[in-house]
Amino acid sequence: MTKTALILGPSGKVARHIATAFANRGWEVRPYKRGTDMNTAAQGCDVIVNGMNPPNYHNWDVIIPQITAQVIAAAKASGATVIVPGSVYAYGNQPGPWDENTPMRPVARKGEIRKQMELAYRKAADEGVRVIMLHSGDFIDPDTATDTLSLIFLRALKSGKFTAPGKPDVRRAYIYLPDLGEAAARLAELPGLPNYIDVPVSGLTASVNELKAETERQTGKQLKLVNFPWWFMKLASPFWEMARELSEMRYLYETDHSLSGKRLAQLLPDFRFVPIAKALESAVAQNR
Repeated sequence: MTKTALILGPSGKVARHIATAFANRGWEVRPYKRGTDMNTAAQGCDVIVNGMNPPNYHNWDVIIPQITAQVIAAAKASGATVIVPGSVYAYGNQPGPWDENTPMRPVARKGEIRKQMELAYRKAADEGVRVIMLHSGDFIDPDTATDTLSLIFLRALKSGKFTAPGKPDVRRAYIYLPDLGEAAARLAELPGLPNYIDVPVSGLTASVNELKAETERQTGKQLKLVNFPWWFMKLASPFWEMARELSEMRYLYETDHSLSGKRLAQLLPDFRFVPIAKALESAVAQNR
């Protein structure tokens, strides 16, 4: 019998790749039309994928709780499992590796918003909703040039430069979005999961120096390392929402961190992430 997944935010980076993974595994994929009744849309669905986010972090403190409440209500009305692609914002700047037992200690406003979102899903799980929370690092999207890899690191690649938003030797977590999609779809098919399960999707861990070295290998050129203009973002913050929101998260580029892959390996022992060369391939080709 074909199972059905309701995809919220189907045109977004994350939801698009998760939808593809579900479809490839034989699921019926049902795109949610924003503004319609979510409870009605979720009827007959086995899974709700919450890939809906305000663009450019707009009004997160208002819109994220609204979306969360809608999703929980739809899950209660339909009996569907909720899959939430989460971030690492709520972990703050504490030492890693971060795993399912790491306490949430946000140091920024968006981290606190994410913390409250996760607490709401945990409460819903206590009330009978099944929730799969997937934590992952910065997105690497092979289909667009609008992820941080393209917008920050490779922004001046055509000029022979590689841009560092933080210290070059600080290692950070990244996720190749097709890998996240595959993990989400495969986890949705596992029987016997608890009502709430937090699964870090470890993905790739790399420093600016490592990303630069791989980009140089793929382009065959030696690149000049330059600093990201945070000073400009600070000046533009009063007038440009995206600059303000990105500046708030600068600490993550200075915080050495990674995600533990132990729980995912226990649940999906044969799952493998793409190597860094494959993850960077499309972005480098689009920006060179």
